[in-house]
Amino acid sequence: MTERLYYDDPYCREFDATIVRVEPRGEVRALWLDRSAFYPTSGGQPFDTGRLGPLAVVNVDDEDGDVVHVVQGEADLQVGQVLHGAIDWTRRFDHMQQHTGQHVLSAAIVHRYQVPTISFHLGAGVSTIDVARELSPAELAAAEEDANRVVFENRPVTIRYAAADEAATLGLRKASKREGTLRLVEVEQFDRSACGGSHVRQTGAIGAIVIGGWERFRGGQRLEFLCGGRAVRAHRQLRDTVGAAVRLLSILPSELAPAVERMQGELRQQERALATLTGELAAAQADGLAAAAEPIGTARWVLRAVDGDANRLKTLALTLVTRPGLIVVLTSTTTPALLVAARSADVGLPCDTVVKALVAAFGGRGGGRPDFAQAGKLDAAPDTILAKARTLAAGW
Repeated sequence: MTERLYYDDPYCREFDATIVRVEPRGEVRALWLDRSAFYPTSGGQPFDTGRLGPLAVVNVDDEDGDVVHVVQGEADLQVGQVLHGAIDWTRRFDHMQQHTGQHVLSAAIVHRYQVPTISFHLGAGVSTIDVARELSPAELAAAEEDANRVVFENRPVTIRYAAADEAATLGLRKASKREGTLRLVEVEQFDRSACGGSHVRQTGAIGAIVIGGWERFRGGQRLEFLCGGRAVRAHRQLRDTVGAAVRLLSILPSELAPAVERMQGELRQQERALATLTGELAAAQADGLAAAAEPIGTARWVLRAVDGDANRLKTLALTLVTRPGLIVVLTSTTTPALLVAARSADVGLPCDTVVKALVAAFGGRGGGRPDFAQAGKLDAAPDTILAKARTLAAGW
């Protein structure tokens, strides 16, 4: 089995190790070493990256108790060869901040509310814990305060080992299902957990713990949180976003929410006014289009290109077919073209048949009901589409 240097010294950044096995895996190779400081994906924490000699370490797995390093690059590798390993410390320390922060936050929630953490995931941008019940915003704020108090007190984070039966008597935050010797991570007088992950030596190195959001999840709650450098970057992004917004609106940051609420109300009023005007315009335009309808077969057809989006075409078409005896086919003036088709209640020709035939001729996608159908991305000029519709109408 690989000697795991990070178990006792998570701050180990460089080391020398001997190759004990090499295995090709497609375009990469897998290396087994006698010892390693690289952390393999495990327990919700992602793997370390870095270098082994001239080779880039792109993945690290735990396979049957061994640490397996997946490497890229050109080098002659032989069993017995010694390689110098170097961890990507920025990535490792970020993971240590997040993982230790998770222990502290989970313990804070247990201490205050007796709500256990069910699972933990350390993501590339944010990390999450799933807790057994929903906590209110006020409860989450109190737990966040407790967790950060422990961070600011800079308590020691230590590692010890104990047999499984002994560990069961030590008040672990979560009972371990593992047998044999357990690795215990302890935050002084606050948390004791069985864990194989890498952690900071003092809680102060976590920097800060910030709950970024939450949602209901599988009968409980999923919390997003950020620690250390991630919390700083999130604050910077929030600061810049809020700063840009308040400059554009010429308001104070505390006035941002009321200003957005006011603008939403104004927007709703404008949308209602626009809908009224659009309806009036459609009614006025419909009079002229209906008067110019072409008698083809048993119905009168309105075949026109209209400058507007899908909503305008739909509104105009449905306004037209409040009159009897009409089949309406409208296209946009753009290419690829939008298309709507509608019929009056006393006309029997299905509009979905009309649209299907035009889509078959010019591509795009569409569908609908016998009384109304629409399509988009027709690859032809509006006049060409309407000429085809006129030809089809003569045959129906």
